[in-house]
Parts: sequence; structure tokens; C-alpha cells
Amino acid sequence: MNTEETRIEEQANQSNNFSEENLNETIPENIAEETVEENSKEQFDARYKELNDKYLRLYSDFDNYRKRNAKEKIDLIQHASASVITDLLPAIDDFERAIKFNENTENVTILKDGFKLIYGKLKNVLEQKGLKEIKTEGEYFDTDLHEAITNIPAPNEDLKGKCVDVAEKGYYLNDKVIRYAKVIVGQ
Repeated sequence: MNTEETRIEEQANQSNNFSEENLNETIPENIAEETVEENSKEQFDARYKELNDKYLRLYSDFDNYRKRNAKEKIDLIQHASASVITDLLPAIDDFERAIKFNENTENVTILKDGFKLIYGKLKNVLEQKGLKEIKTEGEYFDTDLHEAITNIPAPNEDLKGKCVDVAEKGYYLNDKVIRYAKVIVGQ
């Protein structure tokens, strides 16, 4: 071994001999503990403040998100029907024109044709918005679609348990029942 290598080994041996006893002898015991406690308390306080700040920011961000989302829902609900109403306005205009025209006419067939045209226009607009009629007459009674008003004796055997008559039509809106059909069921 050369001299350089031996000198490095001696220094390593000396540093390994340096134990905790030597450390406690060089630093008074109470000062070492106080310094460690103060450093850990300061670190704890700093970490606590940092985490608390992050929590408060996250909480306020979430609260702002929740308020914004609630406001958007309210706006959506208030303005959701605007499209449907805008599409129905021409039918209302047609009714107003029909009422004005009907004051001067006595021809019943023209009145009937006018009402049929307005009805067709109104029904077409609603169908474009997703409204569908529930088929009832002659169908088996289904509690998911129908509401029975009364039961009557079936005119023939084929109509037992089926809808014989419809008192009020039922409707789907985008495949969800929005009004049940009120029917008379044959027994």
C-alpha cells in the first residue's frame, strides 16, 4: 500500500471511533435536545401552516365550483324551455290569426281545416322535441304506461285485460313517461 491509501484508512478508522458518547461530550445534553425540539417544532409549525393553507385554498376552490355549478343549473333550468317555447310561437300566431279570421266567416269546413292544420303544426313541433304518444287502445294494460280509471266487462274475449277506451292520452318525452294514459280496461 502506498502512503496515501494508508492515510485514508487511518482517517476512516478515526471517524468510526467517534461515537455518540464523544458527541454528547462535545455538545451539552440539554442544548442538543432543545435545538432538536425547537427545529422540529418550527418544522412542524411550518408544515402545519403550509398544509392548512393548501386545505383552505382547496376548500375555497371547491366551494366556488359548487356555487358556480349550482348557478349554471339554475340558469339551465330557467332557459331550458326557451327553445321549445320559441318553436311553439308560430302555432300561437296561427291560433291568433284563426281567431281573427273566424270572426268574419261562417263556413264550418274552413274552420275545421284551419284547426287541423294548426294541430298538425303544433304536434309536429312537439314530436321534433322528443314527444311521443303512448299507444293504448287495444294494448294489454301495463301499469308502467297506463292508469286504469275503471274496469268494464269486455265486449269480447280478445279485449280481456286490454285497454278498451282511452280517457286521456299518455306521452313519452325522449323515452321517459311524462304522462300516463288514463284508460278503461276490459275484464
